[in-house]
Amino acid sequence: MNRALALQVGYLARRSIIRTLRQPAAVVFPLLFPVLLLAVNSGGLRAETRLPGFPTNSFLAFALAVPFIQGGLFATGNAGIDLAKDIQTGFLNRLALTPMRGIALLAGELGGVMTLALVQGLFYLSIGLVFGVRLKSGIAGGLVLILLAAVIALGFAAFGAYAALRTGSTEAVNGLFPLFFVFLFISSMNIPRNLMGTTWFRWLATINPVSYLIEGVRSLVITGWDGEALGLAFGIGLGVVVAGFGLAAAALPQRMART
Repeated sequence: MNRALALQVGYLARRSIIRTLRQPAAVVFPLLFPVLLLAVNSGGLRAETRLPGFPTNSFLAFALAVPFIQGGLFATGNAGIDLAKDIQTGFLNRLALTPMRGIALLAGELGGVMTLALVQGLFYLSIGLVFGVRLKSGIAGGLVLILLAAVIALGFAAFGAYAALRTGSTEAVNGLFPLFFVFLFISSMNIPRNLMGTTWFRWLATINPVSYLIEGVRSLVITGWDGEALGLAFGIGLGVVVAGFGLAAAALPQRMART
C-alpha cells in the first residue's frame, strides 16, 4: 500500500469511526441484543446439556459463539446503511471528482464497522468470562476467536456495502438483515448437528455455512484447538470476505461514475 492510498484509507476510516460513535443506537443495540438473546436461550435451553453426547455441561459456554455471529450480521446493516446515506447525500459523487481510489473507499468506509466488531468481540468474551465460561483454548484461543469474529464481521459488512452500492437505498440494506438472520436460526446455534432429531433440519444446518462459522467459534470455547472446525470457519469467513468485496468492487465503478 503506497502512502497516498494509506492516507485515503486513513481519512475515510477515521470519518467512519467517528460517525459510528455518534450513533448510539448503532453501537449499543449490536452489543446488548445478542447478550439478551444469549441470556434467554441459556436459561430456556440448559436442559439440553443432559442429552447423551452433548459436548459440555454448560449451555452458556455452548451458546457463547452465537453473539459473535450475530454481531457480524449487525455489521451488514451498519456498513450498508452508512454507505447508502453517503450515496443519498451526494458524498460519493463528490468523492468521484477527486483522485480517491475505489479500494480506499471500500476499506475506509468499513473502518467504523471493524472498530465496532472488535469492541463487540471483546464485550461478548468478557460477558462469558464474568459468568464463568473458561476457554478450553486458553488466552491464545481468545485472540484467535476475536480474529475470527473480525473476519466474519468484515465479510458480512462487505455484503452490506455491496447492497448499498447496488441499490443506493437504506431500506434495501435494512431488508438484508432479516434475510441473513434466517440463516442463523436454521444453523447449529442451539444444538449440535449430530443431535438434531429432525432429518430435514439437520440437512439444512449441514449445508448452511453459518453453522460452520458458529462451530469454529464454539470449538475455541468448549473443545480447544480443533483444526478442522477452525479451518472450515476461517475458510468460509475468508470466502465471504472475498465474495463480498468482489461484488462491491464490481458495483463501485457505476456509483463512482463522474456526473
